[in-house]
Amino acid sequence: MRVAFVGKGGAGKSAIAGVVARLLARRGEDVLAVDSDPLPGLSVSLGLGVVEAVIPAAAVEEKAEGEPGPRFRLRRGLTASGALDRYALPAPDGVRFLQFGKTRASGVPLMRSQWAFRQILDGLPPEHPTVIGDLPGGTRQPFFGWAGYADTVVVVVPPTSAGILSARRLAKLASTEDATAAPSRIVAVASQVRDGSDLERVRQRTGLDVVGSVPWDGHVLAAEREGRSVLDVALESPAVAALVALTDRLAAHRPTAALAHRQGGAS
Repeated sequence: MRVAFVGKGGAGKSAIAGVVARLLARRGEDVLAVDSDPLPGLSVSLGLGVVEAVIPAAAVEEKAEGEPGPRFRLRRGLTASGALDRYALPAPDGVRFLQFGKTRASGVPLMRSQWAFRQILDGLPPEHPTVIGDLPGGTRQPFFGWAGYADTVVVVVPPTSAGILSARRLAKLASTEDATAAPSRIVAVASQVRDGSDLERVRQRTGLDVVGSVPWDGHVLAAEREGRSVLDVALESPAVAALVALTDRLAAHRPTAALAHRQGGAS
């Protein structure tokens, strides 16, 4: 399973992605949480706090002059799985965490880290591990940039005009742009929902299949203020209960995709 969460800034995508990753790991999944948002967030939701874990320059080499391909690549002898074992950070519940270069880095060091990040994701086998990602905010970039590893993109939509407009733009891109570049499945999760009218507004105005909703819950905000995961602060909160249900729905969709990968490999 490869799931990426995207949404307008402040929609709650990092909090949702982090909790879903840990809930899957608690079920015995081998989970890799990947953070391609240049602003920190996922590490906090995983329970790691704010971390800087840029892939080191030594993991990457520059191609020879005239050699085809990208300017930087993983150094010879370093596979995607090997790089993941070496550079991913351990997170609670057995989740592994891989981080894109953050905004404090710049220039060639950041570029090298970003190329390594991309090549690790591109080189992982399709069946394993389960990947849960936090994408940058925005519209076009999620589909045609960082979401290349995902079979499902989940748009996190607060019931605000700006949040709904962003979701509608994403839905339009997925249906009108190059189908080979867009994810195979795009769905929505309504976030910060206060009542049934909020959920219905997201359903009607985004044009997306809404697979879950997460209520407005002060426990989530309190956890973020402490730099902790809501799983470690308020396990019995309404938001966590909603995210357990969302995790169930996402996992239920996974067997078909996994079977397709196995059949493709067997042929």
